[in-house]
Amino acid sequence: MAQNKQPNIIFIMSDDHAAQAIGAYGSRLANLGLTPNIDKLAQEGIRFENAYCNNSICTPSRASIITGQYSQTNGVLDLDISLDTAKQYLPIELKKLGYTTAIIGKWHLHNEPVAFDYYKILPGQGEYFNPNFHEKGQGKWPNNIVKSEGHSTDVITDLTINYLKNLDKSKPFFLMHHYKAPHDMFEYAPRYEDFLAETEIPEPASLYYQPNWGSEATRGKNDSLINYIGTSISDRHKDRNYNKLFHKDTLSGKESAHLGYQTYMKRYLRCVKGVDDNLGRLFEYLKSEGLWDNTIIIYTGDQGMMLGEHDLQDKRWMYDEAMRMPYIMHYPKMIKPGLVSDLLINNTDYAPTIIELAGGKTPSYMQGRSFINTLKSKEEKDWRIATYYRYWMHMIHHWVPAHFGIRTKDYKLIFYYGKHYLPSTEFKNHYWGKTSKDSLRVQSQTPPAWEFYNLKNDPEELNNRYYDPEYQGIITQLKEELKKQRIELNETDNKYPETQKIVNKYWNN
Repeated sequence: MAQNKQPNIIFIMSDDHAAQAIGAYGSRLANLGLTPNIDKLAQEGIRFENAYCNNSICTPSRASIITGQYSQTNGVLDLDISLDTAKQYLPIELKKLGYTTAIIGKWHLHNEPVAFDYYKILPGQGEYFNPNFHEKGQGKWPNNIVKSEGHSTDVITDLTINYLKNLDKSKPFFLMHHYKAPHDMFEYAPRYEDFLAETEIPEPASLYYQPNWGSEATRGKNDSLINYIGTSISDRHKDRNYNKLFHKDTLSGKESAHLGYQTYMKRYLRCVKGVDDNLGRLFEYLKSEGLWDNTIIIYTGDQGMMLGEHDLQDKRWMYDEAMRMPYIMHYPKMIKPGLVSDLLINNTDYAPTIIELAGGKTPSYMQGRSFINTLKSKEEKDWRIATYYRYWMHMIHHWVPAHFGIRTKDYKLIFYYGKHYLPSTEFKNHYWGKTSKDSLRVQSQTPPAWEFYNLKNDPEELNNRYYDPEYQGIITQLKEELKKQRIELNETDNKYPETQKIVNKYWNN
């Protein structure tokens, strides 16, 4: 195996694992001892500081990873749209290069993963305990269900190790190893009950106080919507907040924020600890079998996660905590240890890079680009200056308004257009149009508004400077770049005239 010319590739992805919950990224949580195995992987390889998703929600982000395309091109705008089986491009391209392909764990692209030689995947979101799996060779999809016992993180690691033990080692392999954890509702293995039990988890200042953050789109005029938009940690949100979920509305204000945050974070971080411990098991197996040096190991999350910043939970937002992805690569034959890159990459770049590492060329139909030169400690030529983002779902699940924007290394521009992309006449057939309560909320329009953040001076995005005269020139340039990318990436609203009217009306506001 170690003498194969082509490297083996293991793509490891956890669900909702934010960069700020990995020690190597040096956040307020870095000293909690959460991720020693992932941290060591980063120390021995390369850590990307500026990796971002283009849509911070599970299914669209995963679709972009597997296709190398943005949402309108691959067709997956939201959680309820399936990825066409013909567009499972990454395994298709790697099989052409002689790879055995497999996926184990969370898939969440709805259709059968037919392009893989082997799969054993969770149905939909899957369960934390005693999860069922769809397994190739165990009947016809979707009835090919097999049972398991144990916590999903442990089970998925066992499945991967067993798969590798029985793998035909005459060919290089590509394996997608995907955990459910640490996705909400954060059901950790019982052995982690005492982890961090006596620890006060560091809190972000914006959990309590942020008078200049946001806009009418996220707070309402004169803060009229602060109890309506964005699932909260504190008792701020009237229907969805962590205080209400676990403490039955017994607390309010700062007291509810403090207890809600500590509960939220300890549950989340216990799931993270379980992931890291299991990666330690997997890495030890690879080393013991002589697979370590000739295997490219990638660690990422399908997006980030709001961990109390701005008194928000979940993802979906274009704020960095949700938009930013951890991205770490280890490959001793190419990547020098201890590298840190500030290259501006996004999840459409992952497939092109993997394909080129396997000895192929980036297909013309992929919109992302390979950053293999960075892995070789060389410069990339004509690289992007901004990365595009769009959240389509509008007020579904966690009450987040629809929005799009771009992020450069120094600045961020967000436009909240605040409307579901489907017209009212079609929405009644949509999944979220079936119940009157959900339908009324999701079809309602929230206030359109712009937000602009100077990330050099304000990395926590606490001060919206959109109307500051000092930044009008920069904002004009960013709008030009945003318009250009929307056209180039096939991300305009030409198919959605109702949202396009809002864009046109408020573009120069």
